[in-house]
Amino acid sequence: MKKITAKEEEIMNFFWDKGALFVKQIVEFYPEPRPHYNTISTMVRALEEKGFVTYMPFGNTYQYYPVISKEAYNAKNLQGIVRQYFGNSFRRVVSTLIEEEDLSLDDLRELIREIELKRQIQK
Repeated sequence: MKKITAKEEEIMNFFWDKGALFVKQIVEFYPEPRPHYNTISTMVRALEEKGFVTYMPFGNTYQYYPVISKEAYNAKNLQGIVRQYFGNSFRRVVSTLIEEEDLSLDDLRELIREIELKRQIQK
């Protein structure tokens, strides 16, 4: 999956929250002073080229919609962070979180219970 910029991710959040959108609708989500229509259109087309959105034609315009879920995007980003900063070790990630966040043993036990329950449901 190709990387997207912070501004492109901001636009993707509109798609993930709202579903299919026209560029004009995206522009309207921004507070004043709003970005120019052409700016947003260019970013949406970049997202299309990167495989994050696709479109359906409506007359002389297009309605865009996401082709990757927010969950899939977040999971892929997390994998990249774990690979880049933690030597591809989720164990090191958890260890760092425990040390940095001062997680208690009760917090860890609860987390383990949640993971076990999720795995049982998936089976």
